[in-house]
Formats: sequence, structure tokens, C-alpha cells
Amino acid sequence: MADYIMKVREKVGTMPLVVSVAGCLILDDQDRVLLQHRTDNHHWSHPGGVVEIGEAVEDTVTREVLEETGLRVQELELFNIYSGDSQHYVYPNGDEVYFVNVIYICKNYEGILAADQDESKDVQFFKLGSLPEMTPNNQIILDDLKKKIVI
Repeated sequence: MADYIMKVREKVGTMPLVVSVAGCLILDDQDRVLLQHRTDNHHWSHPGGVVEIGEAVEDTVTREVLEETGLRVQELELFNIYSGDSQHYVYPNGDEVYFVNVIYICKNYEGILAADQDESKDVQFFKLGSLPEMTPNNQIILDDLKKKIVI
């Protein structure tokens, strides 16, 4: 069911929801990470999105990365799962969520990098030592990536 969260929001308003999401840390051959400049909060984050009803998290990652960046990811490897207070977020419109965030890492991808202009203003690879202002709940994820990859 596409737009499941939007339909739930119609019924419950902005109250806190637990939301399953999946994302991907895409690394190039220089260990730079791909980030998207989001249109909803004007911060940077890794590509990803909401797991729809009946969808496997790997399929969510593949779909969201393609939609937001134009890239097709291959050989996904589970990086970590994040939940709890570190994944609490209030959107600019007041919608409140606690994400259960399943994060994959990928170095094998193909396609032409391009922001979709709907969810992403821009997409760029960044060195881990010089990241832009991140969406707050993504910061812990990028901090863990920095620990894994020597910068």
C-alpha cells in the first residue's frame, strides 16, 4: 500500500508514530558517502525511506535509492539497526516519529547520479571528515560510519 504513513496521518494527526524505514550508506571508491539534500527539512541525509506494507526492507532501500538518486544499488550489506530516542524526529510540519531505521552499506552501484527534485534538492558524495549539516537522527549513523572507515 503506497503512502501508508500519509493515510495513517490523516487519522491520527501529528501524534508520535513508530515508523519502519530503511536506508543506505553508499560509498564510492574513495570512501566518500553519498548524501541527499532533502526538500522536507533542508538538511542532508543518506538516501532511504518508509517501508511500505508488505515490502521487504531491501526492496525499500533499492526503490528509495533509485527514486532519490538515480542509482541502482547492488550487493547490500546490513550495517546496523537504529531505534529509540536517537531516532526521534519532529518534521517541520509537526509530524512526530520514532524511526526503526534499518541501514545498509553498499559500494556496488550503477546509474547516473541525479537528484529527483521532489525529495532531493541535490545529491553529492562527501568525505567523512567534512560532512554538511545532517538531519539530527542521521548523525549517529554517520558517526558510526566514521568509526568503521578510517578517515
